Formats: sequence, structure tokens, C-alpha cells
Amino acid sequence: MATKSILTKKSIEFLEQYLNNASPTGYESEGQKIWMEYLKPYVDTFITDTYGTAVGIINPEAKYKVVIEGHSDEISWYVNYITDDGLIYVVRNGGSDHQIAPSKRVNIHTKNGIVKGVFGWPAIHTRGRGKEENATPTNIFIDCGCTNKEEVEKLGIHVGCVITYPDEFMILNENKFVCRAIDNRMGGFMIAEVARLLKENKKNLPFGLYIVNAVQEEIGLRGAEMITQTIKPNVAIVTDVCHDTSTPMIDKKIEGDLKIGRGPVIAYAPAVQNKLRDLITNTADEKKIPFQRHAISRVTGTDTDAFAYSNGGVASALISLPLRYMHTTVEMVHKEDVENVIKLIYESLLKIENNETFSYFK
Repeated sequence: MATKSILTKKSIEFLEQYLNNASPTGYESEGQKIWMEYLKPYVDTFITDTYGTAVGIINPEAKYKVVIEGHSDEISWYVNYITDDGLIYVVRNGGSDHQIAPSKRVNIHTKNGIVKGVFGWPAIHTRGRGKEENATPTNIFIDCGCTNKEEVEKLGIHVGCVITYPDEFMILNENKFVCRAIDNRMGGFMIAEVARLLKENKKNLPFGLYIVNAVQEEIGLRGAEMITQTIKPNVAIVTDVCHDTSTPMIDKKIEGDLKIGRGPVIAYAPAVQNKLRDLITNTADEKKIPFQRHAISRVTGTDTDAFAYSNGGVASALISLPLRYMHTTVEMVHKEDVENVIKLIYESLLKIENNETFSYFK
């Protein structure tokens, strides 16, 4: 018999609104407003910082502090150069994939609102004469229908305008969530759902819970670096995405054996505190939550690193959501994995039962 979903109709409506909204690195404020509005009934108060990281807090007066964290920003492009003929060349804002750009529609964000454009590309009929040129970060360009630079500028476009893809949320085969920016606004969604479950199930935590939606992860974990100094947590459980390695052209000997639908992925890495990780895996076993393991060589490449090595060392762990097609406009995750990440974070928090537990992590 199928297990009842923990996601509600309201949850999915929030997820769709949150994913469809653009929140490029450095411009996350509108997405943070959507997230905070949804989270508001489930927390006692909020804090934000100078660059826009948002934190919902339960039990702000408590001595000990536990963070659960995701990041809110998405990869994007900047306008870098406008030609005399009105074409726009770009530079990355985060790890944007140039190979998927040709023929994609784009939104150029200006002070006058969104201006539509397309990544143009030479027709197949005009290529292949000799050596065919591939898409590179320096030869892809945007056409917004203008004939010269002056027309482009009249639309409000200038160097530094940020560019996002408009691709929106959809569900495939009833249980696959697909959108751009699932990396990692799905993390923000999942930690918000943890807060909802705590409230609805009337769970009273003996510590302060800081639900952190950090900015600027995609350009170097910057939001997490800043907010951990403000919070000074004792424990941090971070959620992000990792690669489903079951699709073509991925070497499992290098990337590991991970697949959507098989459960959350628990990281083994120097930044992951062993006792906290063991608490999470033991919780998964006890609650019969399926999970996968992922060995990471030096750094996790996630906000886990920023929390772990801050404030003289913070006991940190990483629970990842397996994802297909990372940094494309069709990122894909399994609904059951989303639910199981939520359950695993929720149940792990309940295992941190009293203030004496925090000495265990030292």
C-alpha cells in the first residue's frame, strides 16, 4: 500500500511559485520574500543580513543553536558586451552551462522590467563547412530583436544586467519534479517543510532551530560564510543536490553510484562531523528511511564547508537530494526523495533531544 504523501496541495503550490520565480545570485530578494511568507506561520521570528540571507527562527532565546540550511540562488548570466549591431555577449554568474544556451529563450532583468531575448545560433545549413564550431562562453550571444546598440540600450539593457531562463516547473510521470533552479531552491522548500511539520505536529524543540536560506552559494558559499558568523551555531545540517550518476556519459567509478528514487544521499567527507553523520544514518535506519552514501574526496562543494570550518568548528553534516541534469533548465528530482529528505531532517532534529546532547558533538 502506498504511503501517504507528506506534501500538501499548499506545499506544491508554494514549490511551483518559488521555483518559477527568478532568484539569480546577487538578486535573490524576491525569492526570499516568497519563502519567508510561506515560512511565517511556522517560526517565531526572522533575521536577514546585508546580502539577503533569510533565517526563520524557532526558540530564538535557547542557548544551543541548530541550523538546517539550503541555498536560494540560481545560476545566470550577465550582460557583458553589446555590439554595434545590437547583439549581446555574456559572462557567467555562477556555473552556467554554455553548451545548453544556443536557441534558449531568456529573460533580461532591467530597471524597466523583463526584456525577452534568445540565445541565437547559426543554422545547421551554414555550419559544417570544414570544422564545425562548438558553443563556447565567448561565442554565444543574445538577440533581443534590435538592429543596433542604441535600440538595446533604449530597452533598459546595459552591461551588468542579469539574465535568467524562463523555464518553469512541471511534473513528469506523476513523481518527477522538473525545473531550472531545483539546485537548490528545492533545499529551501525542504527545510521550510521541516518547519511546517514541526509546527503541525506540535513538536517543542529544546534548542533554537535556525532555518537558513542562504544566498550566493553558486559563486563560492558566500552567504553561508556570512550568516554562520552571525548565528554561531552548535550544529548545522545542510541540504543541497548531488548528481544522479545513472544517466549516460557519467563514470560511476569517478562520481559514485547514485540514483533518483533510491533516497537521500548522506555525505562522507572531511567537513562532515562523524558523530552527527552517524546520528543521521542511525535515524534513517531506525525510521526505515532509505538512503544512499556518497564519498567526497576533499571538499563537499556545498555550504557544509562554510559552516563546518567557521567559529572554531561547527558539527556539520550534508544530506543531498539526487538530481539529474544539474545546471540545466530541466533539472529533475524524484518526489519520494524530496519527501524522504524532509523526513530525515525532521527525525534527526528530534534525536537531538536535550541540551546535554550537544556535548556529544564535541
